[in-house]
Amino acid sequence: MMPHLGFKTLSWGLIFGTIVSCGKSQKPLPTGQRSEWPHSSLRDTDKALFPWDDQPRGRHGLRVAFYNVENLFDTEDDPGKKDEEFLPSGMRNWTESRYQAKLKAIARVLIAIGGWEAPEIVGLCEVENRRTLADLISRTPLHRFEYDFIHEESPDQRGVDVALLYRPDKFRPFHHRALRLRFPFDTTARTRDILLVSGKILNRDTLHVFVNHWPSKFGGAKETEPRRRYAARVVRQACDSLLRLNSKAKILIMGDLNDEHFEPSIREDLRALPPSEVSQPGDLYNLAALVREGGSHKFQQYWHLIDQMIVSAGLWENAQGFVVKDQRMHIFSAPFLLVPDENNLGFKPNRTFEGMRYNGGFADHLPVFLDLVNTTSP
Repeated sequence: MMPHLGFKTLSWGLIFGTIVSCGKSQKPLPTGQRSEWPHSSLRDTDKALFPWDDQPRGRHGLRVAFYNVENLFDTEDDPGKKDEEFLPSGMRNWTESRYQAKLKAIARVLIAIGGWEAPEIVGLCEVENRRTLADLISRTPLHRFEYDFIHEESPDQRGVDVALLYRPDKFRPFHHRALRLRFPFDTTARTRDILLVSGKILNRDTLHVFVNHWPSKFGGAKETEPRRRYAARVVRQACDSLLRLNSKAKILIMGDLNDEHFEPSIREDLRALPPSEVSQPGDLYNLAALVREGGSHKFQQYWHLIDQMIVSAGLWENAQGFVVKDQRMHIFSAPFLLVPDENNLGFKPNRTFEGMRYNGGFADHLPVFLDLVNTTSP
C-alpha cells in the first residue's frame, strides 16, 4: 500500500511565474530552430494571473505535470547503487540540510505549477527511492495536499527511478506496473523502468499514464540511439495493447525522452507526431512539437525540448469526457528557475550544483504540464 501522508487542510493562494505554451493553431517548429527564452518573459514585476488559471479547477479538471528533479538522493548509502557522491562523506558533501533544502525547492516548484491549487498528477524522474518521495510529500509544504505516490525500484546503476505523485481526491489508481527495459543488443545494460499507471479521474474516465526517463545521449547520440528507440517501442507496444482493448483509450505519455519530437525514436517508433500530421488510427499527438520558443533543457548554448507530453486521440479535441484543454502543453519557466548564462548568453536552469559547486538551486530541467478538462456533464 502506498503511504498516505499529510493533513486535511488545503491552502489556497495565487502563485505567479512565467509559462510558455503551445496551441493547435501553431505550426511545428522547424528542426533544430529553438529560440532563447525572451527577456520579456522573465520579469519578476509582471504579476498578471495566468489566463488559464482564471478559476480553480475544482471538480471540472486537473493539471498533470512532469519534472526531472535532477538527483534527488537521500543521505544514506544504498548498497549496490552508485550513490557515493551523494553522501555526507561524498564528494558533493550531501548533508541532511542540503537534502532538506532540495526537497523544499522541489515542493516550491510543484506548488507554483499548480496555480490556484496543487497539480493533481505529477510525474517525476531522478528520484532515488521511496524514502525521498515520502519525505517530499510529508516534510515539505506539499503535506497540505495529501499526495500519495507510486514507485517501483528499478535496476538503474545510479539508483535513480521514475515515480508518480497524485492527489487521491482527483485521481484514483487501480493498476500499475513497471515496464523493464532489457536491451537484446546489450544484455548487461541497466537503466530505469517506465512506469504505467491506470486510474480514474474524478471517478469518471480512466486515464493511462506513462512516466518515462529514456536513456541519455551520454556516450554519443548515434551510439546510444538504439536504446531510446527500444524504449519507444516498449511504450508503443503497451499503447497498442490498451488501444486494442479500447480504441478510445485516454493515454498520456510524459517524461524526459532525451530526444526531440522530430527524432526517429519518437516519430517512427512511438508514432507520436505533430497534431497536424496525425492521419492513421493509433497515431499519437505530440504537443511538444508545437512549442515555439525556449525549451526544457539547455546544453551549451542551445535549448532543447526533451521533456514532452504526448496523448492519444481519446484525449484530443473531439473526444468525449476529459480532453487536453486548448490542445496545449506548457513549459513552466518561472523567473526563480532561471539564472543568467554567463558562458553562452541568455538564461539557463538554476541548478542544485554548478559542476561540483553547491548552488542551492532546483534542477537542470524545467517542468512541463497540461490541463485536462471535462467536455461532458457529470
